[in-house]
Amino acid sequence: MLIPNKINPSVGLMGFGAFGRLIARHLKPHCRLLAFDPALPADAAAGGIIAADPAEIAACDIVILAVPVSALSEAIAALRPHLHAGAIVVDVGSVKIGPAMTMLAELPDDVEIVGTHPLFGPQSGRDGIAGLKIAICPIRGASAWRIAAFLRRVLGLKVIMTTPEAHDREAALVQGLTHLIAKILVRMEPLPRRMTTASFDLLMRATEMVRHDSPGVFMAIEQANPHARPVRDRFFALAEEMRAHLDETGDRDVRSTMRAGADRGTHLAPELAEQGTRGS
Repeated sequence: MLIPNKINPSVGLMGFGAFGRLIARHLKPHCRLLAFDPALPADAAAGGIIAADPAEIAACDIVILAVPVSALSEAIAALRPHLHAGAIVVDVGSVKIGPAMTMLAELPDDVEIVGTHPLFGPQSGRDGIAGLKIAICPIRGASAWRIAAFLRRVLGLKVIMTTPEAHDREAALVQGLTHLIAKILVRMEPLPRRMTTASFDLLMRATEMVRHDSPGVFMAIEQANPHARPVRDRFFALAEEMRAHLDETGDRDVRSTMRAGADRGTHLAPELAEQGTRGS
C-alpha cells in the first residue's frame, strides 16, 4: 500500500498537466485522489478525480508536486501553511539536485520528502507503464522505501534507488543528449519518411517520444541540471572535431582526385593529339 495501515490513502496532485493526468490514471484505482490546477478540466470528476484547493491537497496523506521545476517554490508556498506533521511530499521533476534543496529548505521539518523521476512520459507511457523505470531519491524520512515497494509490486515499475547527485549526473547524458538531438532534428524537418533505415526509424521514434514535451521540461533538463552544460559542451566540441576531420579528409580526397585526373590527362595528351592528327 502507499501508506501503511491505510486502506484508502488520500493522494493530492498539485498540478494536472499531461504528466499529472498520467499519474492520476494509474493511481486512482488505489487511492482517494484529489487534484488542484487552475486549468483543471471540467470532466475531471467524471474520471474519479476530486477537484480541490491547495489546502485540501495539503491535507492528504501524500502530496505529489506535479508542477514544472520552475514552479516548485510557488507550489510549496501555497501548500506549506496547511501541511500536517507526517505528510509525505513527493516531486516528479526531471532533475533532482535543485528540487531536493528547495524542498528541504522550504517544506516544514515535520514532513517527509521523496524525490522521484519517472523515466517515461505521456508518450512513452501511453500503452501502459508496467516494466518502465522510475528513479527514487530518499531525501527525508523512511517513506521512500514503502513507496518504492508499491511502485514495484502494484504498478510493475522498475525502481532505481539513487541520490539526487547520481541521478543528475546520469540524466545529463541520458536525457540531456536525447532531448537536445530531438530538438535539432525537429528543426531540420521535413525529414525522409519513405526511404529510411531501421536505425533512422529508431531515431525518429525517440524524437516522437519527446517532441510534444512542454518547453519547461526541456529547459529543466538542459538548464536546471548542473551536469547538463558540461555534457553539451563536450558533445558540441566532439561534433566540431568531427566536422573538421571530415572537411580536412574531404579536401585531401578532392586534391588527390584532382591530381590523379591531371596525371591521367598528361598521359592521355599524346593519344588525343595523335587522334586529332588522324582526324584531320
